[in-house]
Amino acid sequence: MTGTTRRLIMGPFNRVEGDLEVALDIADGLVAEARVTAPLYRGFEQILLARPVSDALVIAPRICGICSVSQSVAAARAMARLAPVDAPANGRLAADLILACENAADHLTHFTVFFAPDFARACYASRPWYDAARRRFAAHEGEASRALLSARARFLHVMGLLAGKWPHSLALQPGGVTKGIDPSEKVRLLSILAEFRESLEEGLFADRLEAVAALDSLDRLNAWAEAQAPDRGDFRLFLHIARDLGLERLGRGPGTLMSSGSFGLFGPGVWTPHGGVQPLDPSSIREDLVHAWMEGETRSPFDGQTRPDADKPGAYSWCKAPRLGGHAVEVGALARQVVDGHPLARALVADHGGGSVMARVVARLLELARLIPAMEEWVRAIRPGEPFCDAMPEEPLDGQALGLVEAARGTLGHWLTARQGRIGGYQIVAPTTWNFSPRDGDGIPGPLEQALVGTPAAPGDTTPVAVQHVVRSFDPCMVCTVH
Repeated sequence: MTGTTRRLIMGPFNRVEGDLEVALDIADGLVAEARVTAPLYRGFEQILLARPVSDALVIAPRICGICSVSQSVAAARAMARLAPVDAPANGRLAADLILACENAADHLTHFTVFFAPDFARACYASRPWYDAARRRFAAHEGEASRALLSARARFLHVMGLLAGKWPHSLALQPGGVTKGIDPSEKVRLLSILAEFRESLEEGLFADRLEAVAALDSLDRLNAWAEAQAPDRGDFRLFLHIARDLGLERLGRGPGTLMSSGSFGLFGPGVWTPHGGVQPLDPSSIREDLVHAWMEGETRSPFDGQTRPDADKPGAYSWCKAPRLGGHAVEVGALARQVVDGHPLARALVADHGGGSVMARVVARLLELARLIPAMEEWVRAIRPGEPFCDAMPEEPLDGQALGLVEAARGTLGHWLTARQGRIGGYQIVAPTTWNFSPRDGDGIPGPLEQALVGTPAAPGDTTPVAVQHVVRSFDPCMVCTVH
C-alpha cells in the first residue's frame, strides 16, 4: 500500500460466536474495501453423508449451541416434506414457541452482551451519555447484563417445559414435538412469559411491549425517545446514542432483504428499495465458490458439495457465497420486519436506501416486542389432551426437500437429498453465510463487505470502534457460517 492507503487486519473479534477476521483497505480515514474471512472449517455437511436421514435431527443441531433449535426445525421441516407428514395444531404451536424462545433470548443477549458494551469504551468518555452507558452496558459490570440476563435465564425455562432441554433437544420432530403440555404446565408457561414481559417492560423498554411494537414512523420513534429521560430504559438510551453517533448512516448493506417468513406472524418475500416485496423463489439460490476454500462450481445447494481446498488461488474464506438470483442479500430481523411490512422498519431502510447499524438494532428489539405477546397467544391456543406429534411413515425416505426457517440471525436452509433412507446430500446455508459471504465470481462483495465500506477508521487505530459497531450489528454466528 502507498500514500494514504493502509491495510488493517482485525481479528479475532471478542463477543462474537466463532472465529472471524476482517481485512480492511483504509484510504483517507475511511474503509475503501473489505474482505471478510471465516478462518475455521468444521465439515458438518460431510459428517452427515451416508447416515440414516433421522441422524440429521441429532447431528445438525450440534452445529451451534446458540441456535440449535433453528437447525433442528430446518432439518425436521426438510424431513417432513419428504415423508410427507403434517404436525397437529398443538405440535405446530409448541414448535413455534420453542423457536421463538430461542430467537427472543438471542435478541436480548445480542443487545445486552454483544453489542451495547462497545458504548462503554473509553473512546466515548467525552460524550454526554457515556456515564449512563457505562453504568448500564459495561461488560461484566453493567446493570443491564446483570438484570436482563437473569431474566433471560428464567425465560429459558420455557425450553425445559416444551423441549426437555436446551441446546440440542431431540423434542423437535418432523411430525411435531415429542412432549405434550398438561393444564398445569400451560399455566406455568404463561407465568414465565408474564415475568419475562415485566422484565423487558421495566428495564429494556420502560414501556409496554405493545406500545413499542406500535411505533410506526421515525417521527413517532423520535418523539417516544424524547418523551422521557434519555436513560429511562435501555432502548431509549440506545436511540440517543445512535442519534449522537450517526448510526443511521453507518453500515449500509446491499439493500436487498430476504425472509422466508416465520410463525405465520412475519410474511415471506424479498424486498428491494425500488421494487418493494416480491415472492421468494428458493430455486434461484446458488452457492458461489470462487473465493471460498472449496472445490467445485457455482451450483444449487441440492447439487452442492463441500470439498475443502485450502490452497485454492484467490480464495480467502471457508464461507461460501450464497446468492439469490445472482444478488447478495441481507437476512435477519431487519429483513423480516421490512418484508413483513412493519412501517417503522420500512421507514428505517427508506431513510438511507438500505440497512444500517441503527436499523438492525431497532428491528431486533422491535421484533422482540412483537414476539412475546404472540407467544402468550400461542400458549393460550394449546389444547392439553390433544395430539402434539404425528408419526413418520415407516418406509425409507427418498427424494429431495428443502427446510427453511427464520433463525434469530436470518434465513436458514437445509437442502436434503435422501436415497433409500440414507443421506445422499446435505447442504446448509445459514444466516451468517449470507451476511458474511466473500465476493462471488462477478466480484460482488458480501453484505458485510459492502456495509463496511465508508466506515471511519482513524490513522493508527488498530481496532476502530465504528468497524466493530457494523460487524456486531449483524449478530454474527461464525460456527453456523461454515458448519
